[in-house]
Amino acid sequence: MEENKMTEQESLQLISQMINKAKNSYLDSGVGPILWGTVIAFCSLVTYFQIKYQFDLPFNIWFLTLIALVPQIFIASKGSRINKVKGYDNKIIDYVWICFGISIFLLIVINANIIKQLNPVFQTYIDVKGYKPEYNYSSFTSSFFLLLYGIPTIITGACKNMRPMFYGGIVCWICCVISIYTKIEWDMLLTAIAATAAWLIPGIIVRSKFIKNRKVNV
Repeated sequence: MEENKMTEQESLQLISQMINKAKNSYLDSGVGPILWGTVIAFCSLVTYFQIKYQFDLPFNIWFLTLIALVPQIFIASKGSRINKVKGYDNKIIDYVWICFGISIFLLIVINANIIKQLNPVFQTYIDVKGYKPEYNYSSFTSSFFLLLYGIPTIITGACKNMRPMFYGGIVCWICCVISIYTKIEWDMLLTAIAATAAWLIPGIIVRSKFIKNRKVNV
């Protein structure tokens, strides 16, 4: 009877270890959020200073987001090799971020076409009135992006029970509402704040925990 009891305890312990391995296998190292939080915040701040102080760079600063895709792909492929076990919630998160990326791309295409259609209208207005209209559609595009930023961030924070990321997504939505009433240069500051709150700070927290757990397990 004692042997059966020990066997049951060992079985429960083995199951517990397997569950913990499954959980820990797909924990993010924090590099991805840190990368994108830094890049988006940096590009937003540079754009803010460009608008405020009226200077141009020899290239579009937002091209850095395309360059950042290279290490991101490397991180993702490395993580897929290391993390053999994927939880159901983690698969959902993967699809959420894929949809987010596609939505961002589609929004860029939509905005570009809307602005292309509106430019002749604005030019006609300038020719007739002699001055630019107060309305500027471009100043509202940041609000759309901030709206999208919050969705996958909140879902990821909720699924992984990570409050800093969850609250960071809320910050994105708060900045979204504020950006409706601010000029485009201030929208860039709001975007930098949102990226820092949603990705950079949570990424640093995740990274510190990841390094700490790795040292313990060594």
